[in-house]
Amino acid sequence: MLISILRTLVLYIFIIIAIRLMGKRQISDMQPSELVVTMVISDIASIPMENTSQPLLSGVVPVLVLVTLEITASVIMMKSRKFHRLICGNPVVVIKDGELLQGQMKRLRLTTEDLFAQLRQQDIFSIDDVQYCVVETNGSVSVLEKPEKRQPTVEQLGVKADNNKLEAVVISEGEVLSSSLEQCEQSRKTIANILKKNNKRVSDIFIMTLDKNGNYKIIEREKESKK
Repeated sequence: MLISILRTLVLYIFIIIAIRLMGKRQISDMQPSELVVTMVISDIASIPMENTSQPLLSGVVPVLVLVTLEITASVIMMKSRKFHRLICGNPVVVIKDGELLQGQMKRLRLTTEDLFAQLRQQDIFSIDDVQYCVVETNGSVSVLEKPEKRQPTVEQLGVKADNNKLEAVVISEGEVLSSSLEQCEQSRKTIANILKKNNKRVSDIFIMTLDKNGNYKIIEREKESKK
């Protein structure tokens, strides 16, 4: 039993590292090749987990090969558009100026129910509101509404907008997050000054957010009730 647990732990850590090497993607954003590799990796890794008679390398080596192939393919796709189209395909327009292109729908084997479900997820309930709808290579849908249906921009309204900066969580549950400080271009000294001003300690903070302009928000830890 202990051997099984240790093998599972080793493979678990190894697969996390392998997926990280392939890049950060949500499942819905994966290209076909990435999704296939991810599914195959999970199947390969399960074999030595379930069968302790199988050497651990029988799971590690194939995963390494697959990750290497995927990284190599992604590099080639960056340099060759033809190879990218061969592996990932091309985006397809399915709605143009409010007209549903039935031929393209049949080509993709995309039902109207599936298309309308994806449009509703983007708060669009009528194809008459759509100027263009494109099915991307990963299966997601991108929509450009007709001009009269689009939300007006600040520029179009002729008003001045606040130049808000990136807000990051710089303290989480009493711990200062150095990576978040880099994101908002602030330092620990800034945090110390803010906490001193508010008569707080780092350990008192549940969450503190901060941006480049020095705007912050503090949420204190809840005090434990005495029984």
